[in-house]
Amino acid sequence: MRVVSSNIRFDNPADGDCAWPNRKELLADVLLKLEPDVIATQEGWGRQVRELVSLLPGFRIVDEHRDWIESRMYPCILVKEDHVDVRESGDSWLSATPQVPESISFGSYFPRLLTWAVLRDRRTEKSLVFANMHLDNGPDHARIEQAKVAGRELNAARPEDVPVIIAGDFNAPPDGKVREVFLEHLPQLVDPWTKLGKTEEASFHGFGQHVNDDIARIDWILLDKRLTCRDIRLDKSSRGALTPSDHYPVVCDFDCP
Repeated sequence: MRVVSSNIRFDNPADGDCAWPNRKELLADVLLKLEPDVIATQEGWGRQVRELVSLLPGFRIVDEHRDWIESRMYPCILVKEDHVDVRESGDSWLSATPQVPESISFGSYFPRLLTWAVLRDRRTEKSLVFANMHLDNGPDHARIEQAKVAGRELNAARPEDVPVIIAGDFNAPPDGKVREVFLEHLPQLVDPWTKLGKTEEASFHGFGQHVNDDIARIDWILLDKRLTCRDIRLDKSSRGALTPSDHYPVVCDFDCP
């Protein structure tokens, strides 16, 4: 199975030549060429994600559980319908009151959300829990507390015998406290990037402006130890100076037991 996680950058007219109308078709082309079974997107408005899905034949948004709030950005799970069935899904707001829409806590700059789905691969008949989130870009304390909420909510929602995958934009490097919190709540998870001995790379590039500022993967995918990762990488496709987003998509290939 192949999953891709991508912060798609919100539709901001101030981005000029890199604004959403100029790059949405490039993003869709890149995603289609990657041939994923599941796509995790972060930072999209509802209308923006729906525009993207309209350019991705065979994909749909997992949103049966969701009452969209058009003023909010959402992490979303997109599935290739002829490859993946959705058995169950849900949202939890990463606050002290996870079931209250738009709730905000911990000094977070914005309301933040976890979305999850129990998926079944039609080809292998194997199931997994896939979770996607976008942690806050404010104080580290907010991200740590949001990670705790996400861990608790996932443990409450997931079937215990089903492997788990977490994807997202965590606004934190993978060797810090935020990842420690996830591993405390979900000790069956590992970072396939480090397990495979990959060289660290920056996943945020700011439309090519910040590539050399530091080396930090703030976009990760964590896999259940029961899953075998074959490869994980950043996709750096572009069309001249135009990139699909201000983050590189993370591409992960793995096998279910």
